[in-house]
Amino acid sequence: MKVTFGNRFRCLALAAPLAVAMAWSGGAAKAEELNALVWCDHTDPALIEPFEQKHGVKVNLKEYEGTGAALAIIEQSRPGDWDVFVVDGVDVPGVVASGLLAELPQDQLPMDSIFDAVQMRDMTFKDGKMYAIMEKFGYNVISYNKEKVDPADMRNIDMLWSDKYKGRIAVYDYYIPLMNLVALKMGIKPSEITADVLPQMREELFKLKDNSVMVGDVVASSTALAVGEADILIGGGEWAVSVLSAEQPELDWVLPDQGGMLWSQSIAVFDSSEKKDLAIEFVKYIMSPEGQARLATSSCFWGMPANSAAKDHLTDQQRAALRWDEQAGFQANSHRYFIPDAELDGLMLDVWTEFLQH
Repeated sequence: MKVTFGNRFRCLALAAPLAVAMAWSGGAAKAEELNALVWCDHTDPALIEPFEQKHGVKVNLKEYEGTGAALAIIEQSRPGDWDVFVVDGVDVPGVVASGLLAELPQDQLPMDSIFDAVQMRDMTFKDGKMYAIMEKFGYNVISYNKEKVDPADMRNIDMLWSDKYKGRIAVYDYYIPLMNLVALKMGIKPSEITADVLPQMREELFKLKDNSVMVGDVVASSTALAVGEADILIGGGEWAVSVLSAEQPELDWVLPDQGGMLWSQSIAVFDSSEKKDLAIEFVKYIMSPEGQARLATSSCFWGMPANSAAKDHLTDQQRAALRWDEQAGFQANSHRYFIPDAELDGLMLDVWTEFLQH
């Protein structure tokens, strides 16, 4: 079965990720080593070293960007080379269907304290068995400089289309969450996007482009906000500014009243792993309150921990930067990424391409 994977949410690189060398010889991994394909937030020594010290092991991390890139690495590797896999939430069903993942022990994981918004059993379970667990999540919404804009305005997405903020907006260049946000601005649920609404969506995008100062990827758009080239980032969220909250407290984010888009990432164990017990211990550590707090505040990018019990392991400043006290409302008013079928996806890409060239 051929699996098609969507574009992956890319890691924030405003604060350069701490590089972790991949100790790789091409031969079988040593018994005391664990090999993991991960996102940049897992490469922070503050997250990995406590596990290594407790278990007396070395965790070899290989950072990748995009599920397609990870699959290419897997295809070029031998069975057993890899033990742990961090993967985009939207791609979990495809990876599960491919048979790459091992069953996870539900009774050893904190299922009761996982936020309802990221339980996602329809994506992580198959035939009653769990093959992945969501470990971290956040939002594609609005990030802004609260010293230069009215924070109250940022709770109304319509304000980004007003003359008040003309020429002050950066746009995150990823068509799925951005077009989903435009749908919410239009009063349409992302899951209800059809070809019929694309002409109106195109008009809304062109109006937004007229108000924007730039359109860029994760790094470019986030940097524009951080250095003052833009005062607002649509498509941003905690991932774009929370990691900078101590140094730049003027940077903030919010989910507008019309709603926002929820991103998520998961962790799993490879079925071909020869060290499943150790790999599961790693998953258990990542999902523990302590591990979750460290992952949530990784030096690469911040996000909400899936395990609500992490709250007591975060400082007041960290919880405030993640808007912990507003999570109930944010989660209730957010939507998963709408992933269109191939035909609609092509039409949406055509509109987005025209938007970029406008």
